Amino acid sequence: MQLFEGRVCPPPKGYIVVAVARFNKTITQRLLDGCLSKLRQHGVRENDIKVVWVPGAYEIPYIANYFAKDPECLAAICLGAVIKGETSHDEHINRFVSTAIGEAAAKYGTPVIFGILTCDTVEQAEARSGIIESAKDKSINPAPGNKGAESAEAALEMIDLHTELPEIQFLPPDLLKNLPPLATMLSKAINSGDVQIHAFAEEIDEDDDDGDFGFDPEDIPFLPRQRKTVKKAKKKTPKKEKE
Repeated sequence: MQLFEGRVCPPPKGYIVVAVARFNKTITQRLLDGCLSKLRQHGVRENDIKVVWVPGAYEIPYIANYFAKDPECLAAICLGAVIKGETSHDEHINRFVSTAIGEAAAKYGTPVIFGILTCDTVEQAEARSGIIESAKDKSINPAPGNKGAESAEAALEMIDLHTELPEIQFLPPDLLKNLPPLATMLSKAINSGDVQIHAFAEEIDEDDDDGDFGFDPEDIPFLPRQRKTVKKAKKKTPKKEKE
């Protein structure tokens, strides 16, 4: 059995982006303060932190998508506070933001941390953006603590975990349109998680003459090798001479 687990420790070379909503700034500023304090505590340099203010929580996924595709971006931390009002406006915001943030992480393979408060009252939001930090296990310490600080720890842990995971390469989406039907079907299965592979190397022949776009099934390790059948010549038995 292989066990993978990240640690809250100084990250490798790269930067961490923090997207924070200006709406309900009294709350979000406290989230940001908790987040930055935790990052500095664990050795993240000031030059490796990018703070991006956006109008509200709805705009946070745009920043997460924008930076998550950068290979130098180690993680994106999303901070905001959506507090329920008289209408169902908060439900639509929360639904979109949570889904979009998850999609950004899945699309680019960069840790995107959900540090957005979704509270019914201002009191709940204040309790979750406080100075006192709580344990991660709420069954031991039920105090809400500071969600910004928790998000920073989650980001650092995921960054470290990412370095421990085995490298798995997938077919690039831009290549799908150029692949034969069989390869397209296989690549979709791989990218959907139905088929697991450890490595894949492809090479496109720019001077492709045979129309196969440099795609050779023999180069794909997960395809079953086709047995090459060789027809054996029948042995001719000498005819018996008549006596």
